[in-house]
Amino acid sequence: MKQIIYCLFALILSVNINAQDKDTKVVLITLDGLRWQELFSGADPLLVSNKEYVHDTTGLKNKFWKPTPKARREVLMPFVWNTISEMGQIHGNRELGSKVDLTNKMWFSYPGYNEILTGKADDARIDSNDKIPNPNTTILELANTNKRYKNKVAAFGSWDVFPFIVNEERSGVPVNGGFEIAKGDNLSEREKFLNELQPKIPSPWSTVRLDAFTHYYAIEHMKKNHSALTYIAYGETDDFAHDGDYEAYLKSAHNTDALLKNLYDFTQEDPFYKDNTLFIITTDHGRGTEPLETWKSHGEDIKGAGQVWMILFGKGISIKGEISSPEQLYSNQIAPTVIKALNLTKQPKSMTGKPLSLEEK
Repeated sequence: MKQIIYCLFALILSVNINAQDKDTKVVLITLDGLRWQELFSGADPLLVSNKEYVHDTTGLKNKFWKPTPKARREVLMPFVWNTISEMGQIHGNRELGSKVDLTNKMWFSYPGYNEILTGKADDARIDSNDKIPNPNTTILELANTNKRYKNKVAAFGSWDVFPFIVNEERSGVPVNGGFEIAKGDNLSEREKFLNELQPKIPSPWSTVRLDAFTHYYAIEHMKKNHSALTYIAYGETDDFAHDGDYEAYLKSAHNTDALLKNLYDFTQEDPFYKDNTLFIITTDHGRGTEPLETWKSHGEDIKGAGQVWMILFGKGISIKGEISSPEQLYSNQIAPTVIKALNLTKQPKSMTGKPLSLEEK
């Protein structure tokens, strides 16, 4: 009799685990302030040789300069253009009529992240980058309140404002942001090493750590905890741009592309994520182009700073490659798309965005 009960229990447990494994996983990724111009055209010809913004113009051109925009973007972000473009969708090349825009009018980080994570702009309350707990409910919090995803949601960000953007205290979603270290009783050897290393490698900025730490903390968490919804927010590109260091800006974009490949390769080696994960990559705002020096900046007074982009691949995504026909998408569509992918409850009425149509009709 005991043996029968044990077999039934094992069968039920197996069914529950298998059901959880079959649920779509989502990895949402942001690259802070990466312009669509570099994503789609690679190194800017007006900046790559400009000694005001590049210390070693010869070295930078040797690394990233090619005669055509297509070749330049492939050398800048090879994983995006040689791999992702063959298995997903890339939106936002305005030269081809594909437009992705913010709906908030602030055009800087906190309002941009709020829009991405909540599905609506909130210019009345989210009008600064101050460390104010987000009054809005993010998709991370929404998922964490669902019994299927409880304690299966996590966020990792290089900027130290992310615990407030996600409202870690209210939402219960663990956020490793800024210069925080991994915490807990069962730290992996790599987490222990990262904890030891991070304080010893100075960041150029007081509020943003280097993206490698954010990336590998996220990878280690995913290995151990198999989070069903993971948010990773890389930050270096924006800060190097604010510094007016175009050389470091390009190198950071290139390095982040390699991190994206590392993340994807990991998910394809882990049965929990393999072929069962939707990836969404975007940015919180654009940057200026005219006059030239506005490439360093963004905000409501900077022309073009509301122009962004989206990359989608993985489970449920039809292969369309770079979109080359007229379209208009918005950042507030990302949150409802995640809700649909995770099969959560009906989209909250507060969301203004509509889910993206990802599959062929």
